[in-house]
Amino acid sequence: MKRSKGQRVRTRSILRKRKSERSRLNISRVMHDYETGDRVAIVLDGAQQMGMPHRRFHGRTGFIEKRQGVAWVVSVKDGNMQKTVIARPEHLRPLE
Repeated sequence: MKRSKGQRVRTRSILRKRKSERSRLNISRVMHDYETGDRVAIVLDGAQQMGMPHRRFHGRTGFIEKRQGVAWVVSVKDGNMQKTVIARPEHLRPLE
């Protein structure tokens, strides 16, 4: 049998929500307006599939570079490489 290699493979525990968080959309997180250079944490929301970055970036922190349509371009360090991640605001949390 061929092994599955989809975008959400092996994400059962990463994308799971607690019972109290189900069917709840945090409107303040979606409406938050970021500035260039703001630090954000990438926390995937399994209920929102659109604009979800790859699961390898879950829990990473980065800096906002610019806005791209509805989404934000985030600069993340992955090992020694600097990578850009395009994510919608449901998957971003501001850091102070």
